[in-house]
Amino acid sequence: MLSNLKVTSLMGLFLAVVALFSFDTTYAQNTISTGVPFLLIGPNSRMSGMGETGTAFADDATAMHWNPSGLAFQQTGTELNFTHSPWLPGLGLSDLFYDYLAARQYIKSINGTVGASLTYLNIGDVITTDEFGNLTGKDYKAYEFAFAMGYATKISKPVGLGIVARLIYSRLSPNDVTVGNEKGTGTAFTTSFDLSMLYKMDRGPKFLKDKFNFGINLSNMGPKISYVDADQADPLPTQLRFGIAYTLLKNEGNELYITADFAKLLVNRNPDGSVDPFYEAFFTSWKGGINGIAQSFQTSVGAEYWYGNPKLIALRAGYFYEDPSNGNRRFMTLGAGLRYSLYGFDFSYITGTEDNHPLANTLRFGLIVAF
Repeated sequence: MLSNLKVTSLMGLFLAVVALFSFDTTYAQNTISTGVPFLLIGPNSRMSGMGETGTAFADDATAMHWNPSGLAFQQTGTELNFTHSPWLPGLGLSDLFYDYLAARQYIKSINGTVGASLTYLNIGDVITTDEFGNLTGKDYKAYEFAFAMGYATKISKPVGLGIVARLIYSRLSPNDVTVGNEKGTGTAFTTSFDLSMLYKMDRGPKFLKDKFNFGINLSNMGPKISYVDADQADPLPTQLRFGIAYTLLKNEGNELYITADFAKLLVNRNPDGSVDPFYEAFFTSWKGGINGIAQSFQTSVGAEYWYGNPKLIALRAGYFYEDPSNGNRRFMTLGAGLRYSLYGFDFSYITGTEDNHPLANTLRFGLIVAF
């Protein structure tokens, strides 16, 4: 139970939820808050074990999140992929958890692969108080979820394109609860879409041919989300993400991959507090000159080793870095995987680089069924 999450206004609750994702603001002068930040959580235990990379891999059903174009290269069978994570254990909130379910199916008649995903963040039981700090007795459960459908196809042998459409629902308080003097439902609904591309190099020098991938994903584009009124609407976490992956070793029984991702929020808040629409923020969110732009990117690197023919056991590691002026998240990740017949099991672990880091000891557990 979120016994420490007490709110006196709808906006106060929104800020409390945002705080769950804002880990170190001591130096984060340029940190940008958005609505529904749960959309940015990496859903896959495998990719999470590689430092939160996956834009140039995207070779399972969770490509719906990392890079929908990856579905275009998955042209056999059906896959179900489920991830569960007790989220932010460092905060000591036992009922804060994250679930993600994805599926994909190749359909020959439409020359492409269709995917679907369901993302759910359980924020927990919320205790409300009046303006004097007295309990109202109107406790409730807060949660957020998103449902997405996607399609991807290959426009040539090495190039795939993908698109995703998403429905987003956020319930920070029930409709029948009045909190403070603010007007608003405490619930919000909006939509978003993603566009992506994945290139798998199939020609060129021997050291690159069939070894190098490049991917790009522009995600969470859509109208602002509002809990109180239109004047206090918040932008979606529109994100530009691109990545590379390289095969260092591939022989009978051994495979070794390295990967890197770079991600930036395309969100712009003006000095007067207004927020640019997402289509304007494509251009206005690039601020601070070369240094400022470089600092606005999150950087993650990872590696994965597979043993067995067919693949049997995997070991993974990675590192995630965010500049101190833009969130200051820094952590190492470890992971492992097992494949047997139709089933796959994945595990990842975050070890924070700082004491009392809320992401420290975060675990993700994944189950894959491919048939």
